[in-house]
Amino acid sequence: MDTPVTRPRQQLTPERWIDAATELLVDRGIDHVRVDVLARALQVTRGSFYWHFRDREDLLRGVLRAWRARATEQLTQRLESAHDDPREQLRDLLTLPRRGRAATRAARIELAIRAWARRDAMARAAVDEADASRIGYIAQVFSALGFGIVEARHRAFMLYAQLIAESLLADHGSPGQRQERARFAERLLAQALG
Repeated sequence: MDTPVTRPRQQLTPERWIDAATELLVDRGIDHVRVDVLARALQVTRGSFYWHFRDREDLLRGVLRAWRARATEQLTQRLESAHDDPREQLRDLLTLPRRGRAATRAARIELAIRAWARRDAMARAAVDEADASRIGYIAQVFSALGFGIVEARHRAFMLYAQLIAESLLADHGSPGQRQERARFAERLLAQALG
């Protein structure tokens, strides 16, 4: 009689723990991102968690690092390398909130992290760094369009605020109306004053 072969349970990576913590953050809030809750959700023991992380704070730092890498650093690199023309980079920026399920997921994560940042200094610092980096990139786009640095930073802030608003209000208006708002924002922000 053959004995059944039991396969060893696949070891969870730190990234899997971070992804699970991020999902829990989005679905239930920061107070529910706890080791015991995650271990149950992942169907592993708490000991598995401590193989990868010192404690909950270490995991939360990992969540913030992963968010920054995906939502700021990698995204900025993709936008920069997609076009040499700053006008095309501006158009790409304006389409970010309308990029389907990926944009919806990114907006949900962004909202959850910003809610967490309202009551936690570590999360607040991460959000502030991400905002500064994103606005800095957008300011470079406006500088490349010929605006002085002060005006480029003001325009960058306005565009950034508009992108966040479009992400949070993703269901406001029809797809055509959202596209028209993006075209209007481009015309408004890319033309010189006076």
